Order: sequence, then C-alpha cells, then structure tokens
Amino acid sequence: MTEQTYAFLAGFPTPETIDAAYDASDLVRAIAVYKHFFPAVSGYALFDGNLAIGVVPNRVFGTMDTRPDQRGLTLNSDTPYASVILDLSDGALVVDLPAGPILGALLNADQSWIADVGIPGPDNGEGGRFVILPPGASADDVAAQSELERTFFVRATTPTVIAGLRAVPVDADVDAAIALMKRTVVTPLDSRAPWEQPRWIDLTGTRQDTSPNRVQGTAAYWDTLLRYITEQGTTPADQTALAELAVLGIRAGEPMPADERTVSILKHAAVEADAQMRVQSLADRRQDRVAWPDRHWEWVSLRPENASFDLDGHLDVTARETWFYQAIASSPAMFRRQAGGGSVYWFCARDSANAYLDGGSAYTLTVPLPVPAKLFWSITVYDAQTRSQIATQQGNAALRSMFELRSHLDADEVTLHFGPTPPEHADHRWVQTIPGSGWFVYFRIYGPSEGAFDGNWRPGDFIRQPHGERTA
Repeated sequence: MTEQTYAFLAGFPTPETIDAAYDASDLVRAIAVYKHFFPAVSGYALFDGNLAIGVVPNRVFGTMDTRPDQRGLTLNSDTPYASVILDLSDGALVVDLPAGPILGALLNADQSWIADVGIPGPDNGEGGRFVILPPGASADDVAAQSELERTFFVRATTPTVIAGLRAVPVDADVDAAIALMKRTVVTPLDSRAPWEQPRWIDLTGTRQDTSPNRVQGTAAYWDTLLRYITEQGTTPADQTALAELAVLGIRAGEPMPADERTVSILKHAAVEADAQMRVQSLADRRQDRVAWPDRHWEWVSLRPENASFDLDGHLDVTARETWFYQAIASSPAMFRRQAGGGSVYWFCARDSANAYLDGGSAYTLTVPLPVPAKLFWSITVYDAQTRSQIATQQGNAALRSMFELRSHLDADEVTLHFGPTPPEHADHRWVQTIPGSGWFVYFRIYGPSEGAFDGNWRPGDFIRQPHGERTA
C-alpha cells in the first residue's frame, strides 16, 4: 500500500498537507457511508424497477414467473414472485394472506426485516392477517384492534414497505401458485379511510431491471441515496452514517453538493467502495464462510442467528455488506441453519482446482440424491458482473427438482452440466454459459432437513472438463 506523506512545519500542516488530509478524510467518510446505505439504495432500485413496469404502491401489484431477462440481484426461477409495494404515509395497512404454500417477508425500504409470512411466518402457511403499523404509530393504535383473530401486529421503520411473496408451484403448477398469491388482500386498518382495491398485473415475460447496477459505482448512487433519506427518513442505526453524510454536505431535503471538490470525492468514493464490496462479496476470505472443509462451497449468509446481522450486540458489517451486494431482502428464514420450514443457500464461484468458473469452459457437478429438502431444491447460475440470472440464448438459468430434474431423481446421484455448448445426452441437465463472462451459482434447499447441516450430505465440486477449453 502507498502511504500518504504529510508535511508539518513547527507542528503546523503545510497548505498541501491541509488539502491532502481533508480530501483523504472525506474520501474515507464517503466510502463508509456508501457501504452502509447500499441496502437502501438497492431497495430504491427495486422500487424504481417495479414502478417502471407498472407496479404502483397501494394501487397496482404484480406477479411474475421470473426468467433471466428480468434482472435483479440473485432472483431465481424456483417459484413465481409477487411484488406488493405499500405506502404507509396515510396510516397502517392490513395484509390478509391466504392459506397455502406461500413463502415471503415484509421489508422496510432499506430491505431490513419486519416479519416473515407464510410457511416460515407466525401464520405457518395457514393464512393470517398482518397489520403493518407505520413509523411513530402509538400503542393505542394496536390496542384498539387487539380483538382481531389470527392477527399479527408488526411495525415498519420506513413509510414504504414491500411484501415480497413467493408461492411453491405444487406439482409444477405455476398458474395455481400465481393465483394463490393474488388472493392476498390489502386494506387500511382504519375502515373509514378512502381506499380502492388494488389490481394485479401479470409481469411474466416483461423485461425489467430491479438491480442497483445502473447506479452503483457512479455519481448517480448519491442522488438515489439523497432521495432515500429525504423520502423515507432514517432509523437509529443510521445516525452515525447520517453525521458523516452531513460533513460531506448531503442532507435530507437539500440539494446535492455541486462544488468540484466534493463531486470529485463522491465519484472517487463510489468507485472505490463498490470495488471493495465486489471483492468482499465474490472473493470472501472469512473462515466462517466455508460450508464443508473439503469443498469450495460457501454459506451465502454469514450470520445465521438473525436477520439484523447482529453479533454479540454489535453489527457484523462485513456479513451485511457481503449479503446485500449479492442479494435482496433479509429474513431469518433465509439465514438460519436448522431443519424446518425455511431455506438454506450455498454459494460457489470456483471449481475443484480453485479457479473461478469461466463461461467459455465446460463443467460437471455431481449432486448426491436424495437432497435433504422437504419441499424442493435448485441450482441457479448468475452472471458475476450483474449478480443476476445468466441471460443466454437457452433462456434458462436454473436446474430445479420440480421442473428440469423431475425425471432424474430416482438414482443415487445426478450429474449436472454447465458450459457454452450443450453436451451430448444432457437431457435437460445443462445450463448455458457465456464465453468471456464469469459466473457463480446458488444452491438452494427449501424446507431443509437435518442432512443439510450434519455433514452427511454435500454436493460435489465443479469439475472442469478436459475438452472444455476457453472458446473465446
């Protein structure tokens, strides 16, 4: 590392040292703030992407059988999604969830967790009513409605909330899963409030981008951040970062700083911080990332205890940064490492020789059967640049137990294929990759059983094939 040289005369800084020290100090502030607010900026990218395709808070909700053309951080095609974006500015809202195999969570605008719903939630997939109280709602508001049956009261920390819902397509029936989610009903807690029942639109096949790729690493990142702190307010966890923002001249409701020095520092910080987060997320060096010592698989989440990334009373900042650079949302059901109704994810970006997965080479992956999944399992390929499902001519980024692999699950193992061209006799067990582009995968188990955690089951490593040389 190059060390900054500072000069002092009789204990006082020279003019050059004054400028250099202030620039370095503000650059450090901006880098730290960029990382802290990345989940919020990514959350706003999610809102903006949904708004661009017709989803409107409290008015229009959307359902989608997700495919690679629909870009978003580590979205997958395992289940259809429903985007239900809510605005609590006029008071608490009630979300009535139908009974059935729904998996979901309620999230604040910065993607922090409010509550799990459906199978992993307090309703246990049996249906229930979730009353979402806005920031500042009084205890009287709760007490007045306490007589409601099967009602779960939760409190948001931002006026904008997203109810991210997914439904398991039982017997591969995607249409039935979508129909189930559309039975979700949203109404005001105050029955006297004016309200028009929201309508649902089908977003399947609609191109979209809900990722932060458009703004990350650029000056536009700071514009989005200013919108967030102006429109959503902040939480106690943001206070230190807000103080640092104020030093940089960024304050809620005020114009962005326009002086040349600050603009230059903010641009520099965006590039530096984003590069650091990319390295941390895709080349993690933490020892607790390792899932199995003899394999190159890693835990996707480094904090399985909770959804707040809390570790012994303090924030595990690197675990939080690593997660949100790759993914959206936070939920205990996605993080916990125990058998039950949630899920567990593993990440892999390297082959058996510890080389990064290369889109111009062919690989095989052997998965022992049965996989310890009470519901289903999948493996999804992501573009390393966008962290979104890989988009190829094949039009498919996943191999799923409920779909492509249904006829291959009666053996002791199944061999999966990955590469730029289809292997012979792949029989729906191949995902196409792109020469010149790196890729990584998530292995997901839904409803994991004990075998997912006790070491008795583990997937193999990716094996590069001898005739899988780079093709570009």
